Amino acid sequence: MTPNDPGHPALPYRDRKRRAWLLSVVFPLLPLLGVWAHHASGWQIALALPMAISYGLMPLLDALIGEDLNNPPEAAVARLEADHYYRWLTWATVPLHFVTLIGCAWWAGTQPLSWWGFLLLAYSAGAGAGLGLNTGHELGHKHNRLEQWLARLVLAVPAYGHFTVEHGRGHHLWVATPADHASARMGESIYRFALRELPGGVRRAWALESARLHALGRSAWSPANTMLQSYAVTALLQGGLLLAFGWLMLPFLLIHNPVAWWQLTSANYVEHYGLLRQRDASTGTGYESPKPHHSWNTNHLVTNLATFHLQRHSDHHAYPSRRYQSLRDFPDLPRLPSGYFGMFSLAYLPALWFKVMDRRLLALPLVAGDLDKVNLDPARRQALRRSYGPAGAGLLRT
Repeated sequence: MTPNDPGHPALPYRDRKRRAWLLSVVFPLLPLLGVWAHHASGWQIALALPMAISYGLMPLLDALIGEDLNNPPEAAVARLEADHYYRWLTWATVPLHFVTLIGCAWWAGTQPLSWWGFLLLAYSAGAGAGLGLNTGHELGHKHNRLEQWLARLVLAVPAYGHFTVEHGRGHHLWVATPADHASARMGESIYRFALRELPGGVRRAWALESARLHALGRSAWSPANTMLQSYAVTALLQGGLLLAFGWLMLPFLLIHNPVAWWQLTSANYVEHYGLLRQRDASTGTGYESPKPHHSWNTNHLVTNLATFHLQRHSDHHAYPSRRYQSLRDFPDLPRLPSGYFGMFSLAYLPALWFKVMDRRLLALPLVAGDLDKVNLDPARRQALRRSYGPAGAGLLRT
């Protein structure tokens, strides 16, 4: 595959989205907009404003503004990645996630909210913290001590400190194979996927980090355990909130943390649904190396600007250390029909998701209706074969 719009290497390149990337920095503050709206109006329903923006306005803007297919020319990538402005944006985002959690916790702990107002605020704060997992994702792929530490710090906000270990050394190795619990299978609903993905990530991360430390002659419970380092920050942060605002923080955090995890699960679900790497006995995993077509891609501009280009996931998996500002689009990729926020809502309705995405999956050139080239849910394998036939023709004809 070759990227679209490679540009002319002799021409100077200017990133037209340079200032627009600030949306990725301020978007995690969205729950505080709900707090402000509640303060200004006195209406508790205003606490739902962040969710209305995320799941209503963002998909609408993606549909209206559309996709951005432009790529930076390869001759400009080295200079683009050396520009510290882009990494400063990710660094600046880390403390803002702490600000958002503390601000929302303060409002929940000091205002006379009804039970449903409290629930709205906790859910909104958790959804915002889910964006912290995206920030941690970008930072965790960088091979320097500062950004690795920043990743652990931001992952501490929703108590997801295992993620950099699991994602970098687990998911990226096994992506789009039946062995990967973070790659959704055709016919698997997001709810069944979550029961496999969430606990599987913690178990695999602990096994990987324990093996790394044992190879160094150290205990898995050593202070050098990067998971425990992040969880220690979580204990300090969330324990401090409990001390500051009392017992109400317990239900607040019990909502906040799983909602943040659910955001990551939602992203994992839509990113690799049904895609399968083919067998290759010459590799260490027994599968071909990850290629751009092993991830679903979307170029919808607004959501990409709010998520540090997370939706250009195909290039990310092919080149994991490439920084967000230089991620590329490629022709003939598996493409999602909407940005992530629109796709999340679709995934929460499994019957509708299957109707939209199964057809799109089987129509891919790399699949061409052949269910043997799809990562199938074992529990639904026979039902899928009965429904779609040995080559998926039943689905493609409808």
